[in-house]
Amino acid sequence: DLSRTLALPQTSLKRYFALLQAMFLVQLLPPWSRSLGQRIIQTPKVYLNDTGLLAYLLGLTIERLKGDWGLAGGVLENFVLMELHKQSSWSETQPGLFCWRTASGREVDLVLEDRAGRVVGLEVKASATLGGNDIRGLQALATAAGSKWVRGVVLYTGTQVIPFGPNLHGVPLPQLWSTHG
Repeated sequence: DLSRTLALPQTSLKRYFALLQAMFLVQLLPPWSRSLGQRIIQTPKVYLNDTGLLAYLLGLTIERLKGDWGLAGGVLENFVLMELHKQSSWSETQPGLFCWRTASGREVDLVLEDRAGRVVGLEVKASATLGGNDIRGLQALATAAGSKWVRGVVLYTGTQVIPFGPNLHGVPLPQLWSTHG
């Protein structure tokens, strides 16, 4: 789609992305798939390594965010991915980081998979409240992952841990840095 929009050959676009990656400006998050039979959209998601630069390029200011808090969602997701990328580099597990989207529209922001194939799904919400719709993608991923499913987490800007079921919780964003929680 981007190639068509920019009227740029796909080969050139791929070379530009490779250059941006080599300069540590962007990161491509590959899609996760367990079964070849599933209809998974095989397009990686693109993230900027510098969330401050992303906010600047989007023209985000405190005033603009106060008027439309929805703008913060993508920036917050980008920030969480970059934090998990850093933390995964020194963790014992060193999980692979992926995205997950189906042709039917189900998606999960981040999928972490360890070397044993165990899967954790992570959604990021720039909201202080959560509801049943916020876990639908995680439920679909749990079904797709089958016995390899470990848990699903919705990181959000609220203050309470919210149980949605076995191995499925809403968790306050600061828990991302907690060593005991």
